Amino acid sequence: MPNEEAQTVASGSKVWKVYGLASAVAATILVRKALDVSWKVGTGHKPPTNPEHPDVDWVEAVTFALASGAAIGLARMLAARKAADYFRRSTGRLPSNLQDVA
Repeated sequence: MPNEEAQTVASGSKVWKVYGLASAVAATILVRKALDVSWKVGTGHKPPTNPEHPDVDWVEAVTFALASGAAIGLARMLAARKAADYFRRSTGRLPSNLQDVA
């Protein structure tokens, strides 16, 4: 029996890694698209494709970096929380990397 339980945990861990990664990637793509649209609405032009380029205005580069970093970080955290909740409802336990956190 212990071997079966270990296999189930290992299998669940693999599922969690795939599910967690997929949710993070999807959240990043969706937020990036939303950020591009909101940047265009707010500024009247496309967001910088490469804020590191020296021809991009400093204020625009910093503003875009802060906005995109915060939005993507928040979206990934929310997606990971939702994925962990789904995993818990499906398996009856949290993924192993979240079990020690309270």
